[in-house]
Amino acid sequence: MAKIAPFKGLRPTQQLAAKVATLPYDVISVAEAREFRNDHFNFYHVTRSEIDLPENVDVHSQLVYEKAKENLDLFVQNKILVQDDEPSYYIYELIMDGRSQTGLVCGSSIDDYNNDIIKKHEFTRPEKEQDRINHITVTGAQTGIVFLAYNDCDSVQHIIDEWKKNHAPVNDFTAGDGIRHIFWVINDYSKVASISHHFSQDVPCTYIADGHHRAASAAKVCKELRDNGYSIDGDEAFNYFVTCIFPASQLKIMDYNRVVKDLHGMVPGEFIQALEKDFDIFRIGDKAVKPEVPHEFGMYLDGAWYKLVSKAGTWSEDPIGVLDVTILSDNILDKILGIKDQRVDKRIDFVGGIRGMEALEKRVNSKEMAVAFSLYPVSIQQLFAIADSGNVMPPKSTWFEPKLRDGLVVYMI
Repeated sequence: MAKIAPFKGLRPTQQLAAKVATLPYDVISVAEAREFRNDHFNFYHVTRSEIDLPENVDVHSQLVYEKAKENLDLFVQNKILVQDDEPSYYIYELIMDGRSQTGLVCGSSIDDYNNDIIKKHEFTRPEKEQDRINHITVTGAQTGIVFLAYNDCDSVQHIIDEWKKNHAPVNDFTAGDGIRHIFWVINDYSKVASISHHFSQDVPCTYIADGHHRAASAAKVCKELRDNGYSIDGDEAFNYFVTCIFPASQLKIMDYNRVVKDLHGMVPGEFIQALEKDFDIFRIGDKAVKPEVPHEFGMYLDGAWYKLVSKAGTWSEDPIGVLDVTILSDNILDKILGIKDQRVDKRIDFVGGIRGMEALEKRVNSKEMAVAFSLYPVSIQQLFAIADSGNVMPPKSTWFEPKLRDGLVVYMI
């Protein structure tokens, strides 16, 4: 069963929350973050501290991590961030396009992560892990929330719903992208204890939706501290990592699309002919093709949109093989375009569905890319089934929206 713990969150004052909150460090470029350099409340000064250093400084240099700690300390000294007096749970509601999702912010057990009670669905990259390990170690803080999901649990949901109904939020603001963020503090001892109890009795496991590298990095920092004798009773803060856990029924996964630089030596006509073995092909023209059912793909090539429909028998029915990202990978990217490993091949790039079909057209029309593919999104239950089976998805299979904001609560280890 899932083990979670309350913690003394380091949070922005009520009037500053909207100014502090930022998108996760890994969904924004350094150039985009630098635009906020003169905004002294913005949390990119901690998560993207390279914005306060000369542009020629390596973003993975020790200087960057030391600057992050310096900036975090300044946020505390200037009372931009203030630590809660009592260990608390936090409720975090996000509203996007009229759809609401409400999660519980807590510390999730590193032992649960190591023992697969917290289930994963993708591989991590060592260099990205090391970046977050360095950031956590130097700052003494976990500054980014890991996004978890779980099968709906009525006992937990009842407590959350009642608290929302009977207590005013500490933060309620709409960010520049139109997403509303509402935050409550659960600091009543009996409610905190009740939530912990229900997770330990009623929630058999949780699933990483977004944040595999942050979770893996926290686990490795914990191991190092344990190996060095810092763990005495197993409940020290570093034995947990900060998560926000959402019920599956409230979540939506968006499409995660692909663009490819070249046609592997073919001209468009030859490429289309190669596709005919595994797909029925329909030329649509100017109207963008956003797939409406599984095993249907959009393709933008040479100024025109096509609909590709997988022929029967061209995919397997196992949890991985049935995914459209797998079908695309096996029957087009690998078989025809020679892309064997999407994690490292420089010929392919990935475009989150939040950017729309226009982003795919733009990449191809600019001649930066030769072809774009739009996909039908993975379902949350497919994600759960793959994680339960112990398998991993192909790279960049899921895009969750809305994104949690960094800076609304920091977990000190």
